[in-house]
Amino acid sequence: MKEIIVSSNEAGQRLDKLLAKYLKEAPKSFLYKMLRKKNITLNEKKADGSEKLQEKDQIRIFLSDETYEKFKGADVIPDQAAVKAERDQSVSLNIIYEDQNILLINKPAGMLSQKAAPKDVSLVEYLTAYLLRTGAVTPKQLQTFRPSVCNRLDRNTSGMVAAGKTLAGLQELSELFRNRTMHKYYRCLVKGQITDSRHLEGYLVKNERTNQVTVSAVEKPGASLIRTEYHPIQTGKDLTLLEVKLITGKSHQIRAHLASIGHPIIGDTKYGNPGLNEQFRKKYRLTCQLLHSYRLEMPVLTGALSNVSEKVFVAELPAEFQKILEGEMQKPRRH
Repeated sequence: MKEIIVSSNEAGQRLDKLLAKYLKEAPKSFLYKMLRKKNITLNEKKADGSEKLQEKDQIRIFLSDETYEKFKGADVIPDQAAVKAERDQSVSLNIIYEDQNILLINKPAGMLSQKAAPKDVSLVEYLTAYLLRTGAVTPKQLQTFRPSVCNRLDRNTSGMVAAGKTLAGLQELSELFRNRTMHKYYRCLVKGQITDSRHLEGYLVKNERTNQVTVSAVEKPGASLIRTEYHPIQTGKDLTLLEVKLITGKSHQIRAHLASIGHPIIGDTKYGNPGLNEQFRKKYRLTCQLLHSYRLEMPVLTGALSNVSEKVFVAELPAEFQKILEGEMQKPRRH
């Protein structure tokens, strides 16, 4: 007989989902048969698998050791990308904030938020490696819960990424991003002189084949309504540093929305101005778009996020971004 005491990171999910993680080689039909025959029980009672688990619930599995080992499969260890991240000592996460449930990380440009192919090493793998190294998670815990990021930035966008260390932290952070009660601000350097703040609305359509979006002023079939606000911070010669408030959060929204009104982001190879990008490449060796997730303003929060209730977090601009501002911009505007 095997006994599982449900941990905090396993609570909140259905019994059958958790069983499938512990007995990952077992067919679903076998699991349901064992439940019907009471060879698997929940808190010493018969269960059908649909029960929502609570912390400290007791699951008993009455199988022979041979059968259990057969269906358990190999122990789960971090995938090869996470192992590679653990060995890569050249990458040190820039952690802005950390508590027992969440982390806020300043992601560098050039790093994927999540891997797009099996061999990719992304922020998630570096996060997993960091948590294993510090003892915040163990390889065994990764069998039933995977820490992850809650918001994704494009590979060449830098700045604030929020991640969950625990299931509660991950769920509550993800809900914040879904219901948009948390305010997100970006900073970007764009073409053109902008002197006034503005609220933009438009309609965005994504081409999944090319991973590119288009923005129009009128609604089109399959389009999503987008809303973006911006405020000028500094100006230079035909350049403006903007603070952008992301009201809706669609793929490439800021980059495409600003480009659609004639103010593309410097360094943006998809939506930017090729001639201007080349000037900055030659002058500063710029290799990424100057778009940075700069600030998070938290609402009143309880539960797993109570430690960050009403707090404001800032991810400092990358050195490359700051160097270009110092070389190109005039004195800051008051704001």
